[in-house]
Amino acid sequence: MTSASAPPGRSPLRLLNHISTNNIKGDLFGGVTAAVIALPMALAFGVASGAGAASGLWGAVLVGLFAALFGGTPTLISEPTGPMTVVMTAVIASLTAGDPENGLAMAFTVVMLAGVFQIAFGFLKLGRYITQMPYTVISGFMSGIGFILIILQLGPFLGQAIPKGGVMGTLQALPQLIANARPAEVVLAVITLAILWLTPSKLKKIAPPQLIALVIGTILSLTLLSGGGEEIRRIGEIASGFPQLRTPYFDLPHLSKMLIDAAVLGMLGCIDALLTAVIADSITRTEHNSNKELIGQGLGNLVSGLFGGLPGAGATMGTVVNIQSGGRSALSGISRAVILMVVILALTGVAAQIPQAVLAGIALKVGVDIVDWGFIKRAHRISISGALIMYLVIALTVLVDLIAAVGIGVFIANILTIDKMSELQSKSVKSVSTGDGDLDISDDERRLLDQGRGQVLLFQLNGAMIFGVAKAIGREHNAIGECKAVVFDLTEVSHLGVTAALAVENAVEEAIEKGREVFVVGATGTTQRRLEKLGLYKKLPSERTSIGRSEALQKAVAGLA
Repeated sequence: MTSASAPPGRSPLRLLNHISTNNIKGDLFGGVTAAVIALPMALAFGVASGAGAASGLWGAVLVGLFAALFGGTPTLISEPTGPMTVVMTAVIASLTAGDPENGLAMAFTVVMLAGVFQIAFGFLKLGRYITQMPYTVISGFMSGIGFILIILQLGPFLGQAIPKGGVMGTLQALPQLIANARPAEVVLAVITLAILWLTPSKLKKIAPPQLIALVIGTILSLTLLSGGGEEIRRIGEIASGFPQLRTPYFDLPHLSKMLIDAAVLGMLGCIDALLTAVIADSITRTEHNSNKELIGQGLGNLVSGLFGGLPGAGATMGTVVNIQSGGRSALSGISRAVILMVVILALTGVAAQIPQAVLAGIALKVGVDIVDWGFIKRAHRISISGALIMYLVIALTVLVDLIAAVGIGVFIANILTIDKMSELQSKSVKSVSTGDGDLDISDDERRLLDQGRGQVLLFQLNGAMIFGVAKAIGREHNAIGECKAVVFDLTEVSHLGVTAALAVENAVEEAIEKGREVFVVGATGTTQRRLEKLGLYKKLPSERTSIGRSEALQKAVAGLA
């Protein structure tokens, strides 16, 4: 067993997750409860993805088991999630369309590659950077995925297969889907949604609404709704026993697409898992290990792909329920996987009778829950530009491409952020030639500037000088009139970017060319080293760079005489 914290002198990136025997009752109860919730969700996602119910079930077992064993968040429950299922659905549809015979094998290879990417992210210690995206982009991306899941379930909700062409194909076929709707299956789907939305809180504590909907919907389909003229579509037979090992399959014409899909799937899994880990931390008042969590998630997806399971990530619902039920160590996630595996091996015959319309209702409700309705309602009140970015990301996610949505969203958000920061930092670039200026200097230094009678200029920079400030440096320098001496004061510069450093160099060189006495003072640390590497100090006598601001002003004033 591993302890909650790493021993002194030992790397925190230990092999196993935090597994403790101090809370066996709570961990086992948390595991049982999470398994009960996972069963209907895994079935729904397996059928929705096109890989089959068995893939969803074994994905829930394998991703959950290995992520619990080797992850970095003790209470995290990992399994197929709505966002991961949406991407996997697109991967399967695309690859099987290009190669019907080997498309599914390539899709599971993509799952393996996604796991490899996640493991690499963990070893490269990129965990803390993964979720550092603007919330407007994350919200828009997740909401877009939610809308995709809702749209893709419209066909099964109406008693028909998902039309070809994904989201656009479903939207174009919607009139036909409505016209050919199967009444019995529509009733089952509506009843499922009603149960999911209207189950009283007291009853939810006894049994999850998803399981209640699954049981009631199946019973109704076998009794009251079984006498209609049309046969209700069901899951069908699920292969019993353990899944077979699937060797990776690569096809050169599809290799680049497989790698891109794997990178998207891996990155989405990282974001999904780490955001859920943050939620777990806030409830348990602990701190997860992001890099170790990515390694655990990667191992889970790698093994799941090897055995034909769906990809997974940290699931918010399962994690919260696990914690609320008493789970406190990885033993809860391990017990959940074992319990779920026993149920799968023993009850696949019963699961075969579950109507697909019920699973469509469950998956559609998941899509509704993924959409960030709270932020959508108030985003425009917080920031118009932020709201527009979110709407753009939603539209691109649903109608164009997941990669394009995130890439364009992050690019625009960063450009706006940099522009705002540059505008604020530009106010820290000031030049004055009299003691009446708005500068943070002493009274003696103000008197020295007054003695210069406008012929001594103090050019002062403050704070972080990012590349966007270079324009302000150039603009302020160009505004300099006639003067005999310039003191460049870098005392309060906390960071000098490359572009800003080059702008300072240009200003110094231009002042030297015009015959002015130039002083560069106050640079320390990385700022000083950057200017040294640029060779700026070689262009000036050492007595004009190794002194302080006050001494530089004294020498500049004395030089006027």
